[in-house]
Amino acid sequence: MVSISKKRLLLKIFSLFSVVRGYNILILVLAQYLTSMFILAPDLPLREVLFDLNLFFIVLATASVVASGYIINNFYDSEKDLINRPQKTMLDRFVSQRTKLSVYFMLNLAAVFFASYVSFRTVVFFSSYIFFIWLYSYGIKKLLFLGNLVVSVLTIAPFFAIFVHYKNFDTVIFVHAAFLYLIIVMRELVKNLENMKGDVVLGYETIPIVYGEKLSKILLAGLALLSFIPGYLLIVNFEIGQMDYFFYGALILLVFFLLFLFFSKAKWQYLVLHNLLKFIIVAGVFSILLIDTDALLGRVL
Repeated sequence: MVSISKKRLLLKIFSLFSVVRGYNILILVLAQYLTSMFILAPDLPLREVLFDLNLFFIVLATASVVASGYIINNFYDSEKDLINRPQKTMLDRFVSQRTKLSVYFMLNLAAVFFASYVSFRTVVFFSSYIFFIWLYSYGIKKLLFLGNLVVSVLTIAPFFAIFVHYKNFDTVIFVHAAFLYLIIVMRELVKNLENMKGDVVLGYETIPIVYGEKLSKILLAGLALLSFIPGYLLIVNFEIGQMDYFFYGALILLVFFLLFLFFSKAKWQYLVLHNLLKFIIVAGVFSILLIDTDALLGRVL
């Protein structure tokens, strides 16, 4: 009996971890700290950034809100996910909808509490962030074009919080953000292609459903070509150290993306494209370490 109880508890823990996309939260936390250390506050000693309590609570608030966002999105998308991702959905269902909502509200309260340590403006920012994530999950995601644009803004919004915290307005920050935003918009459009079956059943008005796969691919190609502009600018016009190797690699992968895109028809092929874009995003996070390798030792000391 004890063994069965332990198995159920473990399944519920894994299920909740799956619902909140724990792996994505860890990457986001790492991305916020690396962005702070190497892009937003490159002149500060690493110790000062790592032990910045305001940054710590901003990161905690971000992790809480994003985790709650995954929960509420999972709550509203349960029927669609059962069609598009049946295996993952079966794991997610080990936690009841009631428990998910309870955790959702607790995480949002925790986020506001963490934000209150920083400032009232931070509380307003994260309260608004919570509201717009709910609004997106409840209805905006079903709207043509707007759903893709809004979710991409919501994805990049956590970096705006630390951007304001360090008050760094360098042009290179906006060029980095432009490249990331375009990759995220592309990923969302590929997800629309990947999830067409469930979207059709539930009446979602996505670009592939309304305008077809061919036009969606043309739009994706245009976005990929657009992303070459900030990628090229970061390599040629800005001092980003050895991170330029990442952008060389990313641009090569985007060429492969374009070639593979026009031969893609099946769901597994769109999944490959989705994972390719996700790889570029995650690799970009770790490549931030390459920006200022020469000065790193001096900042540690």
